[in-house]
Amino acid sequence: MAILHIPDQDRKITDQSEIRAFLAEKGVWFDQWEAGAKFEDDADQETVLAAYDHVLKPYMASNGYQTADVISVNPNMDNLDAIKTKFLTEHTHSEDEVRFFVDGEGLFWFNMEKGNPVFVVICQKGDLISVPANTKHWFDFGPKTFVKAIRIFIDQSGWVPNYTQSGVDARYNKLGLSA
Repeated sequence: MAILHIPDQDRKITDQSEIRAFLAEKGVWFDQWEAGAKFEDDADQETVLAAYDHVLKPYMASNGYQTADVISVNPNMDNLDAIKTKFLTEHTHSEDEVRFFVDGEGLFWFNMEKGNPVFVVICQKGDLISVPANTKHWFDFGPKTFVKAIRIFIDQSGWVPNYTQSGVDARYNKLGLSA
């Protein structure tokens, strides 16, 4: 279950309907899918995608998404520091960034500007989030550094990060938040 945290207001929201409403006001789609499947850590992409085919295919078809894959990150990865650095810097994408959390957790930080405080959504198993195209955000694997997620794309080339160089992320990345 997701947790929404607004650090500058020392505010935490755990009620899922409140989180959904807060995010909807910001144009961020949030939902929860049944996450009943249990996988070994080394489960391959085809196994994971097949287990969620019943919700994944209808979602993709109704929203124009063309492809999906699975990302799996754990503390034993050789290139973990490089992966973390790539995601921890504020950026945008030319298409939506859609993630369904199969296992583990991840923190999506948002900088909506225009008088809105920076906030973070701590996503966990069963959470689906869609970051709208051109939204300033960054992603933190959190202290557990374990996540298995389905990534959903219209075209993977639209997911190339465009870094903002704002430096906003540095202030919040020190907080060490997790569920």
